[in-house]
This record gives sequence, C-alpha cells and structure tokens, in this order.
Amino acid sequence: MKWLIATGIAVGVLIGVLAGALAVTTRNDDSSSAELLNDERPYRGSKPPPGIRLKPFTLASYRGGSVSAASLRGKVVALTFLESNCREACPIIAVQIARGVDRLTPAERAQLRPIGISTHPIDDKPTNVRSFLAKQRAIGLLDYLVGSEAELRPVWRRYHILSALDSGNADTHSASVHIYDRSGEWVSSLHPGIDLTQENFVHDVRLALGSS
Repeated sequence: MKWLIATGIAVGVLIGVLAGALAVTTRNDDSSSAELLNDERPYRGSKPPPGIRLKPFTLASYRGGSVSAASLRGKVVALTFLESNCREACPIIAVQIARGVDRLTPAERAQLRPIGISTHPIDDKPTNVRSFLAKQRAIGLLDYLVGSEAELRPVWRRYHILSALDSGNADTHSASVHIYDRSGEWVSSLHPGIDLTQENFVHDVRLALGSS
C-alpha cells in the first residue's frame, strides 16, 4: 500500500485512476488475507505427496457385508491398518479414532468413514476383531475389514503396507492413519505416539470435510 500511495503522489495520477488502483490493491490484500487464514489452519498430520488417491479395494467387514473404495466416494475416509493381537500401536490408533469420532457432530459422522484393514488374516477373525474393538470402546465407530491372504495382499501392495503377517510380529506393521478428502485425495497422515491425538484427528477430519 505504501508504494502505491508514494507513486500516486509522485506522478499526480487522477483520482479515478487512483481509486481503481486502490480497488485492485484491496482485492489483492483480501486474497493475501484469505491465503494467510488457510496457512494458519493446515492439516496437523504430516503432508503426503500430492495427487495420491484412495486406491481400489473390496473387502469384507467383520460385521458382515463388504466395503469397497468405490462405495466411499464423496465421504472423508480415515484409513488405517491393524492387527487384533497388536498391543502397542493398534490400541492407540483405535482409541484415538473412536474418541475423535465421539467428538464429531452427527452430521459430520455421517460424512466420515473410519476404516481399519487387517494386516494378519489368521489373527483377524471376526470374533478376535470384535473383542479388540470392544476393549477400545470402538465398536460402531471404527469398521474393520478382513479377508484371506489372497484378498489382502494386493491391498497391502497398493498401499505399500508392511503387514504383521510378513513381519512375523503382531506389533510390527505399518500403522498410521491416512485421511482422504471428499474427492478421494490423501491429504494427511497421523502417527500413533507422534501426532495422532483425538484433537488432531478431529481437526484434520473437519478440514477435509470443509467444515473448519
């Protein structure tokens, strides 16, 4: 603004021209303010590479029926990978997601799908999954998809997941929460013990929903 005023005085521009210039400057200032506002509210999880989208899968839910990536279009998806015998990261993930979902409004919950995908087809039988979710008070708040090794392995490969089956240890597998926005783009990753808290989960979900 200072350079605009100084230039106007120096060259003696007409009032109408100056008013037009000020109007342009005001629009630019408004744009800068909007950009600043957005910068003040970034995703709190780590930023993934741009342009990565939810990859295809169709798997059975431990509750019955199946869930596909295609069926999630238009929803915000919180996707993670779990093992029902895991005692370290997985309980943290399930608790933080479930308590985060508890803090959302009913309208927000209706637009969100929190999903865990099995990393061990032998351990993750529906009864074991239900027991695991019940301990974390996550039943009805976090879906858990299961399947055979033949069904799960292509999904692990697409998402570059180290499975508990391959590591040979229930506590050793890929364990972060990926947030996908309504368009299916991966926009944030939250990590247990680092930045996965219910507060950060709620913040990033709301930002992905466009309601922050």
